[in-house]
Parts: sequence; C-alpha cells; structure tokens
Amino acid sequence: MEASWRQVAGGRGRARGRATAAPSSGNGVHLRGAGGGREKGSVGAAGPGRSPGGAATPAAAGSSARRSPAGSEASQTSVAGELMSQKKFEEIKKANQAAAKKIVEEHFSSSSEEEGDEDFEGKRGKIVANTFITYTTQTDGDVRELERTKQYLNEAFQAGAMTCLICIASVKRNQAVWSCSGCFCIFHMPCIQKWAKDSQFLVSSLTDDDFGKRDYPWPCPKCRFEYKRSDTPSRYYCYCGKVEDPPLDPWLVPHSCGQVCERDFKPSCGHKCLLLCHPGPCPPCPKMVTTTCYCKKAKPIPRRCSAKAWSCQLPCGRKLLCGQHKCENPCHAGSCPPCPRVSRQKCVCGKRVAERSCASPLWHCDQVCGKTLPCGNHTCEQVCHVGACGDCPRSGKRFCPCQKSKFSLPCTEDVPTCGDSCDKVLECGIHRCSQRCHRGPCETCRQEVEKHCRCGKHTKRMPCHKPYLCETKCVKMRDCQKHQCRRKCCPGNCPPCDQNCGRTLGCRNHKCPSVCHRGSCYPCPETVDVKCNCGNTKVTVPCGRERTTRPPKCKEQCSRPPTCHHTSQEKHRCHFGSCPPCRQPCQKVLEKCGHLCPAPCHDQALIKQTGRHQPTGPWEQPSEPAFIQTALPCPPCQVPIPMECLGKHEVSPLPCHAVGPYSCKRVCGRTLTCQNHVCTKECHKVTETDSCTDKKKAGPECLHCEEGCSKSRPSGCPHPCVLPCHPGECPPCVQMLRIKCHCKITSLYVECRKITTADVNEKNLLSCCKNQCPKELPCGHRCKEMCHPGECPFNCNQKVKLRCPCKRIKKEVQCNKVRENQISIECDTTCKEMKQKASELKEAEAKAALEEEKRRQQAELEAFENRLKGRRKKNRKRDEVAVELTLWQKYKYYLFPLCTIVVVVFAWYIAHAVD
Repeated sequence: MEASWRQVAGGRGRARGRATAAPSSGNGVHLRGAGGGREKGSVGAAGPGRSPGGAATPAAAGSSARRSPAGSEASQTSVAGELMSQKKFEEIKKANQAAAKKIVEEHFSSSSEEEGDEDFEGKRGKIVANTFITYTTQTDGDVRELERTKQYLNEAFQAGAMTCLICIASVKRNQAVWSCSGCFCIFHMPCIQKWAKDSQFLVSSLTDDDFGKRDYPWPCPKCRFEYKRSDTPSRYYCYCGKVEDPPLDPWLVPHSCGQVCERDFKPSCGHKCLLLCHPGPCPPCPKMVTTTCYCKKAKPIPRRCSAKAWSCQLPCGRKLLCGQHKCENPCHAGSCPPCPRVSRQKCVCGKRVAERSCASPLWHCDQVCGKTLPCGNHTCEQVCHVGACGDCPRSGKRFCPCQKSKFSLPCTEDVPTCGDSCDKVLECGIHRCSQRCHRGPCETCRQEVEKHCRCGKHTKRMPCHKPYLCETKCVKMRDCQKHQCRRKCCPGNCPPCDQNCGRTLGCRNHKCPSVCHRGSCYPCPETVDVKCNCGNTKVTVPCGRERTTRPPKCKEQCSRPPTCHHTSQEKHRCHFGSCPPCRQPCQKVLEKCGHLCPAPCHDQALIKQTGRHQPTGPWEQPSEPAFIQTALPCPPCQVPIPMECLGKHEVSPLPCHAVGPYSCKRVCGRTLTCQNHVCTKECHKVTETDSCTDKKKAGPECLHCEEGCSKSRPSGCPHPCVLPCHPGECPPCVQMLRIKCHCKITSLYVECRKITTADVNEKNLLSCCKNQCPKELPCGHRCKEMCHPGECPFNCNQKVKLRCPCKRIKKEVQCNKVRENQISIECDTTCKEMKQKASELKEAEAKAALEEEKRRQQAELEAFENRLKGRRKKNRKRDEVAVELTLWQKYKYYLFPLCTIVVVVFAWYIAHAVD
C-alpha cells in the first residue's frame, strides 16, 4: 500500500500533481495542473466566433443574426447566451484569482522565503537571547549546557533545516506540527496522523485475527519510539503543551507560545525547565543544591542540580564481595567493582588448588567426584560438585525397558526384559513398536500408509517414516503483497519476504534498504551537508532537501584571484557566481600627464551591445538588451592644476585634461582713462605695455569711455556737469537757481555756486525777501518780524479785550499777558445778583411744572375710579368736577418761547454794552 503522499497523478514523488500558477494574458490567472489540458468552460477555450474573454465578436453576432429566420427570438437567445458566458467567465476568473492568491501566500509563508537577510541575524539573536534569559540568570550567564538546545533553536530558524521527514517538505511557521518526545523531530500534523493510522492498520491486518479491534502501537518515523493508539496527536499544541493552536508571532520561536516551558527535567530531579517554550530537549537543571560525594566522606557542597553527583577522588574503602580486601578505587558511583587481586583457592570438591581472581572464590574443576556411594558398590559419577553425592541410582524398585513391569533387585544386578510387546509410540507418532520388550531405541516405522503432502494437494502410499513433499510451488503472496512465496509444498504459513524493498525513497537519492514490506517506507536516514562556495560553512539537512535549501551565508572572505589588473581584490564574503565588480581605484599611470587614474576599476565594465537586429514590425518580440564585458579606457585626468585667468582676476584649480588659458566670466574691472569707470567686458586678455604695468589699469583691448560726466554734484546743485567724462573735479556751476523765500511767497534768483557754497547764515540771508512775515501767531495775530526761517517768535503786544466769567465786565490788555494767564477779571456784586435772579426764575418754573403734573395725575386717577364704578356715560358728566385752569396752564406753550427770546436779547445787549 502506497502512502498518501506518494499516490499522486503522474507517478510517485512529491509535487507531481500540485497545481502551479502560470501568467495569463487575461484578467484572471490560469492554473495548469499535471494533465496540462483545458476544461470545456475555461477562459482559454474560446470557440469560433468568441473572443478570449467569452463574449461574442461582432462578426459572429452578425452572421448569427443573418442565419436566424426569426430575428427577435434569435437576438434574445444571443443576449441570453452572452450573459451566461459572461457569468461563467466571472466565476472562473474569481476561482483562478483565489487559487493564485493561495499559491502566492503558501510560497511566501515558508521559512526559506522569510529568512536570509542580514537583519534576520540580529532578530534571531534577540529571540534566542530572550528564550535563554531565565536560564542564564540562574547560571550567571553560563550557556555551556545549552549547546544541544541551542542547536534545535538554530535549526528552527535556519532555512530548510526544519523538514518533515514523511513528506520531505519544509515545515512552515503557520503550519500545525507535532514533535516526537524521543528524538524531538518535527512533523506536519496531517503527515504524522496518517503515518500512525497506516502503521496501526498494517500491523493489525497482518497479525490480528480480530481485525482492527486490538490496540497496537505505532512508531516514530525517525527514532522508532513506540506510541499507543491513544497517543495519536489530534490537536496542535506548542512545544511545552500549554497552549493549543499557538498564534504566529514573528518575535518568538516558531510554534512556541512564549511562556516558560516548566516541563520536568529528565532524569527527574523535582525541578522544572526555566527556558521559554522551545523545541528539542530541555537543558540540564541549573538549580543549586547542597550534596555530598558518592562515598559520603566529604562535606556537602553546593553544586548544580544537573551535576549534583560528584567524586571526592579519595579511596572508596568499602569492603569487596570477597570479604578480605577493601575497594581502592577513587570515590565512585554505584557498586564497587570485583576485587582485582589473585589468591590460591580450592575448587568446590577440594581436590585441586589454583591461583584465581579473588572476585570468584567458587569454581569447579573438571574431575569426576569418584566418591563411594552409600551402597558401597558404585562411585559418584558427577563432576566436581557441592554437598553430598546422594543415593545410588540403581537402588530401590526399577522398571523394565518397556516400563510395564517393576522389579526389586540389588544395585549390582541389571533389570531383565519382561517378554511383553514394547508398545512404545514410534517416531512417526502414529504407530507403536511391535517388538518384544527390549533395551535401546525402537526401530524405524516401516508401515506403508496413504500420506498427504505438506500443502495438502497430493497423496501417495509410502513408508510411514519418510516425509512426503510434492513439487508444487506456492503461489500465495507474502506479507509484502508484492512477491509470491514460491516455496515447494508450502503448508500455508508463508515466511516473511526476504527480498530487499528497493523502492526509491522520498529523497530521490537512495533506495529503501529494508526487507520488502507493505506501506510507506521509512524516511531516508541520511543527511546531506549544504555548503557554501568555499566549503567552510555548511548546514546539515535531511537527504532530498539539498536541492531546495539555500546555501548558508559564509562569513569567510572570498579567496578567488582578481580578474582585473590589481594584485588583490576587495574583501568580500564567500559567494556563488561571479565576484562583484572591482571598486578599487584604477591607479594606472596616465600617458599624457603622468598622474594616477583615481576612477574605480574599469577593466570589466558591462556595456550594452549596439547594432543588434531590430524588430521589423510589431509582431516581432524585441530581444532583451545584451551586455558585453570589456575594458574601458581611463577617463580624462581630473587632478586640479592651479591656473590664472586671462584677466588675472583669480587662480582656480582646473582639471588636468582641461589646463589652458580660460576666462573666469567675470567683468574685466580695469580702470579706464577717465578714472571714473571700469571696463565692462567679460574677462579677456590684456596686453601689458611699458607704460601700463598696473593690473588695475585698462589696456588697449579694454573699452573706451563714451559717457558723460557722472560725478556727484555739490549738495543742492541740480545741474549736470557740462564737460564729458573727465578726471579730476568738475568746474563751479554758474547757472541761476530759482528759490523760494522763507515765507514761500516771493521767488528769488541766485547763482547756483553761491547757494551751494554758502553756510547756514548766508543761505538764510540769500533766501530772505525783506518783507514782513505773513505767518499767523497762535494767538491769531500776524507776525511783526521780517521774512525769516523757522518758527515765528511768540511776543505778540497787540491789545485784546478780556471779560469776566459772566461776560458783563470787559478790559483791554496785551495779548502775550493773556496767553500767559498773568491777568484775570472777576465778577462783581451786580453780576452775582443777576445770577441769583436767574436761578430763582428757574426754580419757580420747575415748581409750577411739578404742581401741574400732580393735578393731571389726580384727574387721571379720578377718571379711572369712575370707570370702575360702572356709571353711565350721561351721569359721568354730572359727576365730573369742573377744574378751572390757571393762567400758566393756559398760556405755557406761548410763554416758553417768549422768555427764551427775552433772555437772549438781554445777554446780547450786555455783551455789546461791555465792548
């Protein structure tokens, strides 16, 4: 019976029938299996008149419409067919995309795809350190006892190291696994479940009459450790067995829960493992205990629990089994060895003495005892023995040879025959001996019988003592169910097959060395070293994984000879393929200048090949660009050489290959003959003559000044210089300048040179028009001074009128005294009386208005009360009180304006009277 991972289409082996993703020109992704055929409704199976997408083409639609006798029915059928095809296309597209996505996820989820970069080395170191941290804190950082466990952890991270030996495939991080408790090998959960089921089925089908009801064990595929049927894994647990279905965490060991292991140490010491959940065996116990040595002589000392048994190296001193000597070996575990000394010892019977090991005091010689038995007639025939010899074997009652008669005779006489027939069963087991009672063995059975052969197919008459074997060969299948028994006259219990299995194992490198058997072959026990290019670094993987395992990263330096002109290549790590391009400086001597080439090495530069065949049309696929490796010439020398520009403005470093006269692109800047301007040409060559040796003076190649004089004029002179651009000072300006006087009324004409050369006082005199200043002082009067600059002096002496607060009294005083508050006029008694009369008049008016308001309110109150009493309208007039209006109430609206006019006229009169 073949295993499930072998029973795939296209032959035995792994991944023969597995679907693979292939690129498609459509929207979906086609999957091509082992058969390689197309389904009827697949995207690629486009029939005549259909596009690859499944929709009908216009030409096909038109032809079908012309062939249809009923246009409407044909169009409806065509539309329905198109909708059905489109729906089917979408379904196939979704299925293909889902399958492609699943394949991509499986491809990128393997440990071999996730690992390999340099960052992973640091990440792996952190995870291993976190796993060991609880152990190292107990051992003060001593990790010597962790080597075996560390090897399992490294294999858990190493690409391709974790391999299921049943299916010879990588164990991925997101797959359910099972770990053997004997060899700690990791298998896929479905693989080990099927292995256990197949193993139990094969054993029970061959050995159990009551098929499938007895509990048979199943072995581990690697170490053959046997498990019970109840131990068959059914659920996925972490390594320590605490968490079911542990979540995938990139910062933990794969398939680990991240908790403390806490499994009991083996051998058991009462403590538990301190590492985080980990693969492989638990390390030795790191706890400290106080214990004594094997011989119990030394004082107890603290030691690691895993190494608590120790020897003090003193002589043991315990008595040996010989009872004479003591053990001289150093303090040791267990029982003392046998005594190594030699002594002379007697044998059991005491006849011989020999030098023998003290550890074996009892020994037997090879002489017959020979002691006289109690009968006095015979001697003991036993070889050297312990104890008494016993009674004579011929004493007492004895039987005749056929065991039918019993005689009491002396030990010196032999027992006679009884004369009766022997009747002992012969060797054939069927017949009895027909001779008379006799001594010695019975003769061979000579009766002829009808005998069946051993296989029961043939019969024959022949002597009973002869066996009968026919020549028929057994055609039954042996337990391997592959080979026939082919044994002559087989009774049916065919022996196990003794031929070699010879089937190719899953590794595809070796054949099964076991005897021919049923079911799956055990995994290949061989291992293969996958080495780096130089062979110094290797990783051991199960046989068959070497083709899919990525070579390990080697930390050794590449030892290949350089391919360029350098004596040694750049240091880089061991690798496969060609070495990277040399990046060392070229350092070749350049022919023109003699400098060394500083560019990176260009002896093997990759250059795109040109002049290849070009596609003649869009139907031809353009060929990929080809690169050829060739040596390039050294680039132009870039060594900086200091050079002066043409105009001698600067000294700049130029590349060696471009050394020569150059322009710095600056303005020439040499002073022209006018001594006012500079040459604005771009940096150019200047011919120096005897009369012109200064670098700042213009030469014959510089520009000639053609501008007017641009020298700054004296302050206040708006006229330009009448001369062209010239050296030296400009002549004085004689033009007339029109200026305003200080009062800004009169225009004056003055020579420009006078006004520009005058000081402040002279300028004030030149700008004065000799008239009175027209400006108005703050008091409102005109300034009495002559035209002057600046503010007018405040010394107004003009007479002004000053009044008292009530405006009745007035006087004439000087204006400046009034402004300075030196003189003030107070009101007299007359003014006070007039103020008092005016206030009394206002009080009388206010009092009359108050009384009038009270009367009005009283009238409104009485009217309101009358309305509340509900009297008739005609009676209201009778009951109303006739109120007589006062003179003030009647004429108050006329008196107010009149009084106002009188007060205004009186005030105006008083004001004019004072003036």
